[in-house]
Amino acid sequence: MEWLFSIDWRALFVPQESLLSMAIRGTIMYLALFAVFRVFRRGSGSVSVADILVIVIVADAAQNGMTGDARSITEALTLVGTIIFWDYFLDWLGFKSRVLSRLLEPEALLLIKNGRLIRRNMEKELITEEELLSQLRKQGVDDLAKVRECRLEGDGDFSVVTIDDQPNQGSKTETDIGG
Repeated sequence: MEWLFSIDWRALFVPQESLLSMAIRGTIMYLALFAVFRVFRRGSGSVSVADILVIVIVADAAQNGMTGDARSITEALTLVGTIIFWDYFLDWLGFKSRVLSRLLEPEALLLIKNGRLIRRNMEKELITEEELLSQLRKQGVDDLAKVRECRLEGDGDFSVVTIDDQPNQGSKTETDIGG
C-alpha cells in the first residue's frame, strides 16, 4: 500500500536534461516546422481529416526532437520531412488522379435539398437538426424553405446555396460556413 502514496519528488521536478538544451531544441524544431508548414501547407482556412492526422503524427515525431528522446534533431527533422513528403505526395496524387482523389477526399454530402432535410445523410455524419440550423443561422439563413442545397463538404465545411441565388447569371453565389 505504501507504493500508492510514495512520490519521487526528485523525478517529478528535477530535469534529466539541461533546460538550455531543451530550449534550443524546442526553438530549432519550432522554427523548422513553422518554415515547412508555411511553405507546403495550403491556406484554405479549413482543416481536413488528413490535415489533422498529419498534425498529430508530426507533433509526435517532433516531440522526440524537442525533448531529447531522439538521438538528434536531424533524426527528428528527417522523420518530420518524411511525413510532410507523404502528405504532399498524396495531395499531388489526388490532384493528378480523379480515382485517387475520390479515395483520398470524401465527396460532398447533401444535407438539405429544396428546403427539405435529408435525415439519412445527417445520420451518417451524426449531425443533428439543431446543429445544421445553427450553421444556417450563422450565415443569415433563418428559414429552411430558403435553402436550395446545403452540403457537408469533404473538408468538413458546410456550403449553402439559397433559392435567392441566381444560377443563370454567370456565377452562382455559394457561401461557405465553417464546420
